[in-house]
Amino acid sequence: MNGTDHFKRTIQAYLDNRAAEDKLFSASYNKPNKNIDDCVTYILNWVQKSGSNGFTDGEIYSQAVHYYDEDDIEVGKPMQCHVVVNHAVELTDEEKAEARQQAIRQYQAEELRKLQNRSKAKASQKTNAQQVELTLF
Repeated sequence: MNGTDHFKRTIQAYLDNRAAEDKLFSASYNKPNKNIDDCVTYILNWVQKSGSNGFTDGEIYSQAVHYYDEDDIEVGKPMQCHVVVNHAVELTDEEKAEARQQAIRQYQAEELRKLQNRSKAKASQKTNAQQVELTLF
């Protein structure tokens, strides 16, 4: 799972809890024209415009609430970025299995690459040795 997905899940969990506890926010949270993807895009654009790299949880959560409270808010363009979340990641069993399989595939690819590089190096050495022998005679 990449950082942005974890960030999105963290924000959504906070908003779900807030909506369950706060009936006024619940009405804003359930607006049909609002969604978590646009909320995350709004936050990321807000972060970029701020010029800062680190924020408290409260600052980010308040921007998420602000997105849902405001009807005429400029979300901004989606962006490719890496988000670091300082919360413990809790993966489902399915996500753990997928991560394990991905790690195994990556390890196998690295080992295969090493073997192929060794084979190429040996073949190159043999070719060089044959060329040297041919030039000597």
